[in-house]
Amino acid sequence: MIEATGARIIVQLLERQGITTAAGIPGGSILPLYDELSRSSITHVLVRHEQAAGFIAQGIARTTGLPAVCLATSGPGAMNLLTAIADARSDSVPLVAITGQVNSSLIGTDAFQEADTFGLSFPITKHSVMVKSPEELLQAIPQAFEIAASGRPGPVLIDVPRDVQTAVCRFDSWPEPGKRYRRAARFRSEGAEFARKIDAFACALHESSRPVLYAGGGCNSPEAAAGIAALLEVFPMPVVSSLMGIGCVPESHPVWCGMVGMHGCAAANRAMYDSDLVLAAGVRFDDRATGIVREFCPDAQILHIDIDAAEVNKILPASISVIADCESALPALAQRVREYAETESGRSARSHWLASAAGSYRSERARVPGTSACGVYGKHGPVPAAAGSTASESVVSENAGRLPDPRVFIASVPELAGRAGICASDIIVTTDVGQHQMWTAQYYPVEKPRQLLTSGSLGTMGFGLPAAIGAALANPGKRVICFSGDGSIMMNVQELATLAEQGLDVTVIVLENGSLGMVRQQQEFLFAKNYSACLFSKQPDLVRIASGFGIPAADVQSDPLWYEKAFPAAGGGPRFVRCRISRDENVYPFVPAGKPNIDAILN
Repeated sequence: MIEATGARIIVQLLERQGITTAAGIPGGSILPLYDELSRSSITHVLVRHEQAAGFIAQGIARTTGLPAVCLATSGPGAMNLLTAIADARSDSVPLVAITGQVNSSLIGTDAFQEADTFGLSFPITKHSVMVKSPEELLQAIPQAFEIAASGRPGPVLIDVPRDVQTAVCRFDSWPEPGKRYRRAARFRSEGAEFARKIDAFACALHESSRPVLYAGGGCNSPEAAAGIAALLEVFPMPVVSSLMGIGCVPESHPVWCGMVGMHGCAAANRAMYDSDLVLAAGVRFDDRATGIVREFCPDAQILHIDIDAAEVNKILPASISVIADCESALPALAQRVREYAETESGRSARSHWLASAAGSYRSERARVPGTSACGVYGKHGPVPAAAGSTASESVVSENAGRLPDPRVFIASVPELAGRAGICASDIIVTTDVGQHQMWTAQYYPVEKPRQLLTSGSLGTMGFGLPAAIGAALANPGKRVICFSGDGSIMMNVQELATLAEQGLDVTVIVLENGSLGMVRQQQEFLFAKNYSACLFSKQPDLVRIASGFGIPAADVQSDPLWYEKAFPAAGGGPRFVRCRISRDENVYPFVPAGKPNIDAILN
């Protein structure tokens, strides 16, 4: 017979689940759990704000694909955590959030630091529960991990009253850890139905002349990316993605045509518009991706693969759909396509279509300043690149005092890191939300799944820094680069203290333009340049702030060799970089409200 308190049950079950790191802040209602945590094998990361605990957990979960844990006390602690939980729900990230609650006898009395965490969390979690006894924890903890990771991933919250943490119970044996099931939880396509639909998919693909693979976050895993590679090997076609799908096909792959949407590549948006068939895999036709829905892919037959049946036919009707995970559906489709007899005319038509779409994308990329003979600097005067020089060489040239084109600057970062001996394919990138996020999505060369971590659906400023901390914790030996803006970085700037304490290999790069850049851009185009509450009248010295936290910092404009400081060897710890850019820089393409994607403003 085993005897344990609720707090010990929680910690033991977390250890049995394989959890080695948890982020959070202690408080009165969760102190019994923290007391037990101090005697466990789990490393606790003390953050400065609970929201950051949730985003650190996201950084771990997004890079591993497995649930990560965050902790908070009752009342304001739990409520501070809710933004990160809602963000995880929106982007299908597996989290287990454990919150303390006031004693059971005080619930409903407006006790000190009491809030209805269960009620507040219910709409923004995949599952939430308040346990009433320590015995319930034996089922609730393993179940939380199973629910978070299975099917379409998402966050689970467990609210634990303080007296439940201190209460003792007896039981015969520890429960088995919660398992992960990739398959859809409900309405899944199985057996003969699955085979029939895969066959119909293969037939439709072979009958098309202008097919496009539209990949989303459901494809952003090594297993799903391998499935895409297998399909493209037997059936080459243009590939576009949502923001969350970036990385499922390497940027260098000849079929890659870029990201679709409001700030997507013109070539990708045009390919979708001109297609006669769209294979939508693990994507949900988000409004930022589709623009005006009826003009997104107006003449295309839609084949939809998704693990969540609720996403099929929600925005656009699918002629054929498979409710399944992309990891299993795509290899099966590749095998079935391989078995079909290919006609020469069909192969020729698709070959020309692919060459046209991919060629448009490469031409669009070549027009970016810093390539070929174009200038490398932005609104403050283009400076021609020296003959034979690369974009990165121009970025660190004698013109270091000028304001660089942010697109060129971001694109040059992997090469500059490579000069310091860092392998570009090993770099993990996080972003905050705003103009820098879109420039990174457009121009940073992402080559692998889970290499780019960003807040997609909820668009949460303050995501980047704590997510980078989590990614570094889960990927020791890899350099993590966080691109942020001077608006976003201030949302969770206090986590520089956490980063310094942990000594992680994270380089924070802030593009500073003295404004809320994306807000200013939309006010320029949509509100007659009425710049309301988007321009900063007082600008803090971010380099000195980072230095004050104990993090070595560099300024691109004053130090031509900033990159040597920014990218130390493995184990070199955190770095901070400020790069001033012009306030007038905009993200292009830009689709104004009420316009279809193909009517984007290009420059």
